[in-house]
Amino acid sequence: MSKDFEYPDWDLDEDFDDELAAFDEFDDELNDVEMRTAVMQKNNMIALLCIKTAPAGAAICRVDPREDRPAVQIYDDADAAVKWFSKSLRTSKQNGWNVIYDGLPLQG
Repeated sequence: MSKDFEYPDWDLDEDFDDELAAFDEFDDELNDVEMRTAVMQKNNMIALLCIKTAPAGAAICRVDPREDRPAVQIYDDADAAVKWFSKSLRTSKQNGWNVIYDGLPLQG
């Protein structure tokens, strides 16, 4: 791995508002939750695009090293969220990002 990687200046102890907590707790009361994580690389940056879908809706989280904090969007319509996720992934590829992982969330 390259030593040129510059870690973002994120304060991981900082509270990222109720929206990020909502993303983490999205599946607490729901069944049939599906998750997908895309890890992308461009130059010396790593970004994440994650989606959780359920019959009641969906949540998308984007972690971009150029932003101060993760961005979370909650959707009432899971199909609309999946379309946005796919469009965002496609746009990222067009903008030079390489998808290095796309699948179930990594654990461990």
